[in-house]
Amino acid sequence: MRTGHHGLADIPADQATVRRSNLSLVLRHLREHGPQSRTALAAATGLNKTTVTSLVGELRARGLIRESGPQHAGGVGRPGLALTLDGTRVGALGLEINVDYIAAFATDLGGRVLIDRRVGFDAMGCDPERSLDELARVAREALAELGLLGIHVAGITVAVPGLIDGADGVVHVAPNLGWYGVPVAERLSWDVAPNIPVTVVNDANLAALAEYTSGIAAGTSDLVYLTGEVGVGGGIIAGGRLLGGADGFAGEVGHVMVDSAGERCGCGRTGCWETKVGLAALVRMVTPDHAYGVPDGIVRDPEERLAEIERRLADGDPQVAHALTEVGRWLGLGSATLVRLFNPRVIVVGGYFARLADHLLPRAQAELTRLGVTGAVAHCTFVASDLGFGAASRGAAGVVVDRVLADPTAIEILPDISTLSRA
Repeated sequence: MRTGHHGLADIPADQATVRRSNLSLVLRHLREHGPQSRTALAAATGLNKTTVTSLVGELRARGLIRESGPQHAGGVGRPGLALTLDGTRVGALGLEINVDYIAAFATDLGGRVLIDRRVGFDAMGCDPERSLDELARVAREALAELGLLGIHVAGITVAVPGLIDGADGVVHVAPNLGWYGVPVAERLSWDVAPNIPVTVVNDANLAALAEYTSGIAAGTSDLVYLTGEVGVGGGIIAGGRLLGGADGFAGEVGHVMVDSAGERCGCGRTGCWETKVGLAALVRMVTPDHAYGVPDGIVRDPEERLAEIERRLADGDPQVAHALTEVGRWLGLGSATLVRLFNPRVIVVGGYFARLADHLLPRAQAELTRLGVTGAVAHCTFVASDLGFGAASRGAAGVVVDRVLADPTAIEILPDISTLSRA
């Protein structure tokens, strides 16, 4: 079982806080700048060499860094041993459950992808208990694979399309899943990983973080991410930080009313934006016989649905062309409101929006230009994500990695590390 802050129990609280901060400083520096000698680390961080040596010893004991060989600094004297992240021992697992699939994405501390998969699953057609059973099964399989690789899993984060209490991992409401008050974190902790921290976060927020750190618009300090799933969620990066709101519920853009005379939404209201641009709306317009909620007994991954739409589009089907024009128009219309509110430089579209970007974004950009505030629109463009439907699970794993970087003492001191490091 993890002791959390093993090794700091006898240190006064203020000293323990300083030490955790310094451990994080060294670990982040190695992640951002690559292998460094102890001398180079001391110079770069401003810490004295004795402190760096002590910190390095603890980080090695926790399996977070290792010595990778001599490093020549270009000067005289003996080269120092270079230290680098140990990407082979500590990892993170991100999961996502959505209307029609469950995804798993795992990475080690150095960013190496260990698992990246998605399985079709009709969560819309199942009760929460059955959905959690399937989520637990996928989680167990992933943890077993990581165990065979010798990976010490630092945490699990689950992406869910809904309003979530981040403190206890309860999904207050996920309309498209039919979930109300579902204790996801508690269930996974009890059933799958009693000794691994489990957190639950909104899917669009996690996808936005993934885009900000490693996506097409990485480093853009003001961006909006739109999920492009059956439901439409938004993740907002403002000034380089995720905008969560007072209760963590910011970004529910799919349920902004855009048409008072429109379709009834899964949330119970009428004319929500996602009833115009969500994947369910597109499927309903072009393949009504296979629409979401139609009991035809077939579980279709979103990629399969999109492949059929693309085939019909290539064949010149006017119904499909008209539907995409309408979705593009409403995408631009709703985004104009987001531009007025948040003034982003980029609107990153994911999911099916990205897959059909060539057919959706020109019309959306034209509508945005027509409706938007001139100054803001002039500097805001749509871009298609290159992370596919895996953006949220990737962001989920990233949250775990960030937590380790912020507090390396969350990883217990591993046994026989000196023997392992000499092997």
